[in-house]
Amino acid sequence: MSRAKEIAVPDKLQGYSQVRLDVDLTNGTIKESELSKDFCRDWIGGYGFGAKVLWDELKPGIDPLSPDNIFIYAHGPFPTTILPTSSKYGVFAKSPLTGMFGMAISSGSVGAQARRAGINMIVFKGKAPKPVYMVVDDDDRYLVPCGDTLWGKGTWDTEEILREEFQDQRLAVMAIGPAGERMSRMGCITNDRNRQAGRTGMGAVMGSKNLKAIAFRGTKSIKVARPTEFYKLAKKLIKVANGPSTSKYRDLGTPSGLTSYNKLGMMPTCNFREGTWEKIDDGTFTGETLNEDWVVKKVACSQCPIACDHIAKVPKTHPHWPNLFSSIDVEMCYSYGTNIGNSDWPTVFKCIQQCDDLGIDAISGGVTCSMACELYELGLITKEDLGYELPFGSTVNLVRFNEEMILGKGFPGKIFGDGCKRAGEKLEEMGRKNASYYGMQIKGLEMPAFDIHGMTSFAVGESVSIRGACHLRNGAYGLDAKGTYNRFAYEKPLERGKEIKKIEDIYAIIDSYIICKFTRGIYESDDEMAKVYELVAGIPATEGSISLRGDAIVTLSKCFNIREGATRADDHPPQRFFKEAHTRGPAKGITLDEKGYQAILSGYYEARGWNKETGIPTNDTLKKLGLDFVIGKIGGTD
Repeated sequence: MSRAKEIAVPDKLQGYSQVRLDVDLTNGTIKESELSKDFCRDWIGGYGFGAKVLWDELKPGIDPLSPDNIFIYAHGPFPTTILPTSSKYGVFAKSPLTGMFGMAISSGSVGAQARRAGINMIVFKGKAPKPVYMVVDDDDRYLVPCGDTLWGKGTWDTEEILREEFQDQRLAVMAIGPAGERMSRMGCITNDRNRQAGRTGMGAVMGSKNLKAIAFRGTKSIKVARPTEFYKLAKKLIKVANGPSTSKYRDLGTPSGLTSYNKLGMMPTCNFREGTWEKIDDGTFTGETLNEDWVVKKVACSQCPIACDHIAKVPKTHPHWPNLFSSIDVEMCYSYGTNIGNSDWPTVFKCIQQCDDLGIDAISGGVTCSMACELYELGLITKEDLGYELPFGSTVNLVRFNEEMILGKGFPGKIFGDGCKRAGEKLEEMGRKNASYYGMQIKGLEMPAFDIHGMTSFAVGESVSIRGACHLRNGAYGLDAKGTYNRFAYEKPLERGKEIKKIEDIYAIIDSYIICKFTRGIYESDDEMAKVYELVAGIPATEGSISLRGDAIVTLSKCFNIREGATRADDHPPQRFFKEAHTRGPAKGITLDEKGYQAILSGYYEARGWNKETGIPTNDTLKKLGLDFVIGKIGGTD
């Protein structure tokens, strides 16, 4: 029996509103139902809710951009409480970018306002005949036609127009831009101007449903199960969150990682050709330089004491992009900076602004641009194709390419507008041999800011990520960066597998609560993280019980991918890491070893109780996790 089934559920849950809305966009109906106490206990919120609903209600094998796909909004029990960084939400669907489990998470004001409006989850099905946006205003829930008002506009204008219409700057708006409307598979969702549910093409799913935006406003209160104890613990956590454990995010923001990654030889440079960059070594492109010369403001999300969102400004004297404001983090410093060989800060800011406003994931967008720069230098795409040059280090031409790619215009839009994987396929169909080799993606999702030549644990951790190349579903990079294991070797595959699993399981809980991973260090233990859940929801929780639920959420998501056709071969990094070594830095001369990689991958599967050869969860494991309903639906499991 699953441990979750043994945990008594109180007569009345707190924290959760338990309200689910089902929106049939095809006929415009909205129905309310109650999430059961057992459902909340077993699936926690956010990620867990999305995984269970997609498994139960999505027909296998559907086209992700068809009306048959399901689009889910969900959060957990914490928004509007004083728990640090608890105003977060998640969106879930079959990904049009990967064809597998799609998910993206964002911060800002949306989670808090949605909870004040009394919502826990919204499930969208079908397709609206014409563009609409949805309003959830306490108990008023309705769809509004917007083909003549919002469709075609950027996310920033959409947000401002709706706030002006409602005469309320508190209105929380999550919206797609022109990229999502045209169903770019890299399409993202923007809220609060600078926050994105970015990855796996969730904006394209909204676009495919003619759903331009969702707006939330609410006045309802929230109750917690044990308020005195929760208040005491939350105040302690707020104090810690204001201290040294999060200072790097507050002081320099995530770009503080530029220097530390570079020292480890894991800062991707020029489409992962190298892992170090001289522009970081000489101080041109560092978090310190960014903050001293460009950052003008630091912004926090609702219920956040950290303020990691650093806003940069281009002065009015700039010849190309005067008075430009942009939200900057390390992933964008990588995707439009180091990985393109571009050290011009205003160019980075402009590319980020294009992504955020026009609506694509800025990691996928930048990595796709990086691929194009390398293909240009190799002669696999040409000036005749583009109408201009695009070598590594491009600035003005990079901005031009980026906009054309986002909007689907010309050669950049036609070839690169849906990300690296499809760009490679299209170019190879045109006779540009081996183009796919230079697309740095896993499962179709472009890679984040970690060069894995010398990161043998994270090479596996990133590759097994349910949604594709990702450091936020599996933080195993810490095992390499901190020296837990020799990051250039492959010893102890089962022990590594257990550590990778442990991190992944707790990350699944963090993404189900949903809280920010920047605060994972403020908890004294996983048991304390379980305690806040018990104090808010009233459901008994321990480190062991929440870890088991994290295991169940990850495993169910894996089963979803298997049902969609995923195999062991999908849990693999690009061939570049096995064939091309760095010429400088700590990982000089190093490539991944296929035999060693496969050994750690098998160790990870074994640690999870999945078949060591296929990665398919065994029947015994499914039963242990309370996933009996999966048995018989994903092929051989013993």
